[in-house]
Amino acid sequence: MTHTLFIDGEAGTTGLEIRERVEGRSDLELILLGDRRRDPEARREALNSADAVILCLPDDAAREAVAMVENPAVRVIDASTAFRVAPGWTYGFPELRPGQRETVAGSTRVSNPGCYPTGFLALVAPLVRAGLIPVDWPVSVNAVSGYSGGGKAMIAEFEDGAAEPFRAYGLTLKHKHVPEMTKHAGLSRPVLFAPAVGNYRQGMLVEVPLPLSALPFPSSIEVIHGALVEAYDGARFVEVAPLEDTEAMAGLTPEGLNDTNRLRLHVFGDRDGHQARLVALLDNLGKGASGAAVQNLNLMLGLEEGTGLT
Repeated sequence: MTHTLFIDGEAGTTGLEIRERVEGRSDLELILLGDRRRDPEARREALNSADAVILCLPDDAAREAVAMVENPAVRVIDASTAFRVAPGWTYGFPELRPGQRETVAGSTRVSNPGCYPTGFLALVAPLVRAGLIPVDWPVSVNAVSGYSGGGKAMIAEFEDGAAEPFRAYGLTLKHKHVPEMTKHAGLSRPVLFAPAVGNYRQGMLVEVPLPLSALPFPSSIEVIHGALVEAYDGARFVEVAPLEDTEAMAGLTPEGLNDTNRLRLHVFGDRDGHQARLVALLDNLGKGASGAAVQNLNLMLGLEEGTGLT
């Protein structure tokens, strides 16, 4: 059976990456508008005739597109931040918690996670769920991404040689990812998020420092690691690096999983110590964006979850 797919915003970075992952598949037929992609009526027709739609648009444009969908059978995946904490929308991180994969598969409205939140939630949500991090804990997260996550203007700036090697941003501490991180981690306090962009194209590291000795419950890196291993047992795209591997590592590059839909979690620290560094490695264009969208698409259409993904 062939399913029809319309990518609204296919000319953007995420749209192009999604198209690259689905073109040539025999189980999908792309609806392409070409020069008519800015024609409201052409878009409306495509939005209502496709089996599935992926929105790769700014927030306001995504809301407008959703309002244009009148056919209740159309499955919508939104890659913007517009609906990530909205009622009636399923959060599209299949590995987030037990049963989430089935919830995604049965939904017609799925919000694709942000790239930073994907790494953060993969590390923190299972620990909150297991009671190892209290729900009111003041969690902080430091992260660096390649410039491709910043859109066309940032890509042009960095590739024109006009940008510095490293740039901290989100300095007002009001980054749009904070509500998403806080809600889906199950935390009651807003996350302190410190993002940065590096002068390389893609790949990211998301780090959560954890002062084990300050937690109200006794813990260790073995306990933290064990909880993550249990949480992702059998997951196809999420893996937890063995403690023996992390202990032997002298460094970690953000480009280590580029061009994949994989996510690798690391627990660093002294086994006899009182501190831990939890680090997620992923491709901001893969599991952090287009790869995740295709994974959700496969689930929503009843296809094999990993089709078209590595």
